[in-house]
Amino acid sequence: MEEKSNYPIWHPYTQMQTADFPIEIASAKGAKLYAADGRVFIDAISSWWTNIHGHSHPYIAQKIAEQAASLEQVIFAGFTHRPAVDLANRLLEKLPYHDKVFYSDNGSTAVEAALKMALQFWSNKGTPRTKIIAFSDAYHGDTFGSMSVSARCVFNAPYSRLLFDVEFIDAPYPGNEQKSMAQLEQVLREQKDDIAAFIFEPLVLGSAGMKMYSASALDKLLQLCQANNVLTIADEVFTGFGRTGTFMAMEQCVLKPDITCLSKGITGGFMPFAATLCTQEIYEAFLSDEKAKMLLHGHSYTGNPLGCAAALASLDLFEQEQTMQRIAQIAKWHQAFYEKIKQHKSVLDIRQTGTILAIELRSNAPSGYLNRLSQKVTPFFLDKGVLIRPLGNVIYILPPYCVSNEEMSQVYSAINAFLEDYSD
Repeated sequence: MEEKSNYPIWHPYTQMQTADFPIEIASAKGAKLYAADGRVFIDAISSWWTNIHGHSHPYIAQKIAEQAASLEQVIFAGFTHRPAVDLANRLLEKLPYHDKVFYSDNGSTAVEAALKMALQFWSNKGTPRTKIIAFSDAYHGDTFGSMSVSARCVFNAPYSRLLFDVEFIDAPYPGNEQKSMAQLEQVLREQKDDIAAFIFEPLVLGSAGMKMYSASALDKLLQLCQANNVLTIADEVFTGFGRTGTFMAMEQCVLKPDITCLSKGITGGFMPFAATLCTQEIYEAFLSDEKAKMLLHGHSYTGNPLGCAAALASLDLFEQEQTMQRIAQIAKWHQAFYEKIKQHKSVLDIRQTGTILAIELRSNAPSGYLNRLSQKVTPFFLDKGVLIRPLGNVIYILPPYCVSNEEMSQVYSAINAFLEDYSD
């Protein structure tokens, strides 16, 4: 491996001047990463929330290889292919409140497509609307549209003057439901005719620090939006594919969104891929003899056959490997550990939904992404053979669903050791 001064790569979310030299991973299998220097790490964060069935799963690898041998890529304007059609049908079976699927390549672009659908929907109907409602703690991605509907924070501060205006309301966290509802009511009362859509992360706001709220609270917000003819967009990029205990987080709600954004776990962590699903009503607003009314959005790799093959294989594994039962087991392990440490003196708050467990540490500095405690957490856990990348002073774990009881015990033991040694 090159010396740090000659290293040719610029890594994401990394201060390259002060960061430790990156660890070279030679291979991975199941829930474990194998470094070139011989170290082994349990991937307790599913490699940035993407890997759900385990690394190098032979079934997904086989299906990608089979697809690569017949069709690896084709322009998706004017052409289609069987993997894309099959995947769309299977996604719509899983999300029966939608009717059409638009493919892209990552979570940010899934959100971009959703925002364009919502805004152009009203434009095509001859009643343009320009405003989006979002949560004040939101994170929806790093492209300009997705940054605009995200919290104004360190992630997008250098570009803040270039982002479009959004109406922000507080998320309905426990104890804050009435305030959130009142804020939404005020926005709709004052700007009802200019609100195109409400975008939200259902149940868990990931990058905000794994902040959680109830499905019943979300239903109340959705009911108000529907009563005021405002489109709703569920960003399930993180929460989808079992993370919250159900296949989609929105399954826990009575009301359903007009648009859903999917990525991360969609291919089981193998390929960059995304999908934006919508209702027939939205789709039909783009049907016209006027070419300018079509959805003017796309990517060179839209509907990539390899990504489709990986996603289809991942869906197979939800049935072949009793994945939802594995998810339920992880949730039980989390709940038991939650009860053991919830009163620990170093724990400010602890939250759990499905396979997601978040531990907010007490700190002399404000909670948040820039909290300096993150500099202590990662190296401590790497020494214990566990990959954890905290969100400031929030330690979270969300393992691949194949993780074993023994591996989770190692993760929990490492957390216990950190809590005992911890001081701010």
